[in-house]
Amino acid sequence: MTAVDAPIRVLVCEDQELVRTGYVTIFGAQPDLDVVGEAADGRTAVDSARRLRPDVAVMDIRMPVLDGIEATRLLAGPDVVAPVKVLVVTTFNLDEYVYEALRAGASGFLLKDAPPRDLVHGIRTIAAGESLLAPAVTRQLVGRFADRIRSPRRTTAAAEALSVLAPRETEVLRLIAEGLSNAEIADRMVISRETVKTYVSRILTKLDLRDRVQAVVLAHRVGLVTADG
Repeated sequence: MTAVDAPIRVLVCEDQELVRTGYVTIFGAQPDLDVVGEAADGRTAVDSARRLRPDVAVMDIRMPVLDGIEATRLLAGPDVVAPVKVLVVTTFNLDEYVYEALRAGASGFLLKDAPPRDLVHGIRTIAAGESLLAPAVTRQLVGRFADRIRSPRRTTAAAEALSVLAPRETEVLRLIAEGLSNAEIADRMVISRETVKTYVSRILTKLDLRDRVQAVVLAHRVGLVTADG
C-alpha cells in the first residue's frame, strides 16, 4: 500500500469497555481504517493522540480524569499547532456540552445509536477534511440557541448578510444546514467535490463565519431551513 493509499489512522477514546471494543471491531474490519490505539479516559486520549498522531480521534464526551470536551480542546483547539481531527460520538444528543465540544474544535458529532456504516462514513468524511453533524445534533444546536437568534433585528441583519451570496452558494448553505457532507452536496447538485469545497470557502468568507456550525445556525436564523427539516 502506497503512502497515497495509506489507511486512515484512528484512535478510539471511550470509557465503556464494551462500546470501545465494538468500535475497534467495526473500524478494524474496514480495509481503509487502522485502529492505532485505544483510550479509556480523556487524559490517556490526549497523551495517546500526541504520541500516535492519528488522522481521526473518535471521542466520547463523558469520560473520567479529563472529559471529552477538554480533551478535544487540547487536541483540536484554536491554539493547537498540529491539531488532530476529532469525531465526537456520544449517547447524549441533548447534552448541554454538545455545542461546547464543537467550539472546542471537534470536526463532527454523531450519536452512538448511529449505524456502523454512519460511524465509518463519519471517520472518512472528517479524515478528508470535511465536517459532519448528525441531523438530530443540528436540531439540538438550533433549538438551544433559538431564543437568542430569533429576535427581529438579528434575523433581519442575518437575512441582509445572506444577500451577498450567489444563488448556488445559497443552495450549498441550505444543504450544509441540512447536515449534508461535501460529498453528499456534490451528489445532490451534480457538481464535483472540489467545486463544493470552493463554494463552502466562499460562503464562510463572505458571511464572516468561522465554521460550518456557525453556518448551520445562521441558515436556521434566517429561515433558510427549519429545525424540523
